[in-house]
Amino acid sequence: MLPRVAYLEFIVLVLEAGPSNEGIVDIDAPGLAYNLQKSPFDWNFTTVPQAALNNRSLAYTRGHVLGGSSSINGMFYTRGSSDDYNRWATITRDKGWSWNEIFPFILRNEHFTSPADGHSTAGQFDPAFHNFTGNTFVTLPGYSELLDETYIQATNNASGEVPFNLDTNSGWLQTTIGNGTRSSAASSYLGPQFINHPNLDVVLNTQISHVLTSGNGSKVDFRTVEFRSGTNDSTLRTVTAHKELILSLGSIGTPHILLNSGVGDETELKEIGIKPILHLPGIGKNLLDQPYVYPNWFVNLTVMPVNATEALNQCLETRTGPLINTPLANQVAWGRVPETSSIFQNVSDPAAGPHTPHFEFVLQRYPEALSSSESTLLMGVVLVTPASRGSVSLKSNNPFDVPLIDPAYFKDDIDLLIMKEAIASAVRFFTGPTWKDIILGPQGGFANVMDDLSLIQFICENADTGLHAVGTAAIIRKIFISLISKIRTF
Repeated sequence: MLPRVAYLEFIVLVLEAGPSNEGIVDIDAPGLAYNLQKSPFDWNFTTVPQAALNNRSLAYTRGHVLGGSSSINGMFYTRGSSDDYNRWATITRDKGWSWNEIFPFILRNEHFTSPADGHSTAGQFDPAFHNFTGNTFVTLPGYSELLDETYIQATNNASGEVPFNLDTNSGWLQTTIGNGTRSSAASSYLGPQFINHPNLDVVLNTQISHVLTSGNGSKVDFRTVEFRSGTNDSTLRTVTAHKELILSLGSIGTPHILLNSGVGDETELKEIGIKPILHLPGIGKNLLDQPYVYPNWFVNLTVMPVNATEALNQCLETRTGPLINTPLANQVAWGRVPETSSIFQNVSDPAAGPHTPHFEFVLQRYPEALSSSESTLLMGVVLVTPASRGSVSLKSNNPFDVPLIDPAYFKDDIDLLIMKEAIASAVRFFTGPTWKDIILGPQGGFANVMDDLSLIQFICENADTGLHAVGTAAIIRKIFISLISKIRTF
C-alpha cells in the first residue's frame, strides 16, 4: 500500500519501533527463522499464565524490526477459506469483505515465482489462482526433502481423510520466499526500489507511546502520534499528519497503543488511571489464536545431518540448499471433524462454513535444516478455528510497559475436543500402508498417551502458541463503524 500512496503524491512518514531488516542474515535466509526468536528483532513478549496449559506462560514472538512479524515469521502463505471472508461480510453487512470482492486484492499483492532449484512445478500448484506481477514473492519449496513424495503418496492411502489438493495451500506448501530469500512487508513495499522515493520517509528505532486527539466525543480526530527515539531517550516528541494516521502495529501492538491512548472500555481504562477518550469496549478483546502440539514418532530412517556452515555458505552464495526453505515444512494439510461427530451435538461448530478447516497438519521437514540425524518425525497439529477468545490488556498506565497477552487457549471446551479429534486423525494418517516400514511408534511424551485422560494431559503439557493473533480491533458492526470513522487500522 505504501508505494501506491507515495506515488499518488501524498507524503508518507513511517515510524518503526525496531531497526532495519536490511543485511540481517537470519532474516534473509528463510531456514534460519528460528534464530530470530528471543533476538533483538523480537519484542520478546510472553503470555500470562494459561490455565488450561498447567499455568504455563508461553513466549510470544512479535517482530521488532522493519516489516514487523513478516520479517521474522515462518513465511507460510495461507489465504484462509472463502467461508471466513463471507462471514466477515455478513457480520459487517459489507459485501466488500466477501471472498469474491477481496480475492482480486490478494492477487494484486502476489508475485508467484519459480522455486529456487528450478524444478518443474507441474502438479504442485494451480496457476489460475495466482498472480505473477505483484510485490510479495510466493513460491514452492526449492529444496527437496527425504519424505516429500512419501507425504504426497500417503494422501492417497488416507481413506479420503487427508486428500491431496493441488492448491489452496493444501499439499505442497506455498511460502513468502523469492529467489531463496524471505519476502516480507519491508522487502516488498519498503525495498530499494521504494525506500528512496522523495515522498517517503522511514524513521527507525522510534517507539510510539500514544495517539493524540483534538476535540471530544463525536468530534475526536486522531492524527497525532507521540513517540520517543530509542529505548533510553525519555524525551517525548509529536508529529501530526495533515491527511490521516494509519496504525499498523498488528494484533498486539494496535490495541496496546489504542488502550494507552484512551480508546477502549472506559471503565477498565479508568481503573488503570487512563482518561477515556473514546468508549470502544471491543478494543483488546476477542483475541483469537491457534494453539498447536507436536506429536512425534520414531522412524526407520537414516539421514546424515546437514553441515551448518556449508548450508549457510550455499544459501548466501547461490541462494540454493536447505536454508532457502522455511525450517518448518514442505507440505501442509487441512482437515475437518465430520459434521456428524458427537462433539457438535450440544455446541455449535466454530468453523465459518463447510469449506473452513478445523485443524492443520504441518508435515515437518525431515530432518530440519540443521538437525542431527536423530530418527524422529514430528507433525504439527494446529487448531485453526478455535472458539476460545482472549485479550490484550494493559499492565499499567505506562505506555512503555509490555502488554498483558492472554490467548485463553482451550478456554472453550470445544477447542480441546477438536484438538483431540485432530490428533486422532494424525495417528490414522501415520498408520496408513505408506508408513508401514517407516513409522516405528510414538516417541517422548506422546508414547505415554494410552487413553483420553493421558491425551488431554499430553495436550496441556505440550501445547504452544501458533503466534497467529487476530481480532483485537474486532470487526463487529457497531464497533467497526465507530472505529473506522475515527482511526484507520491495518
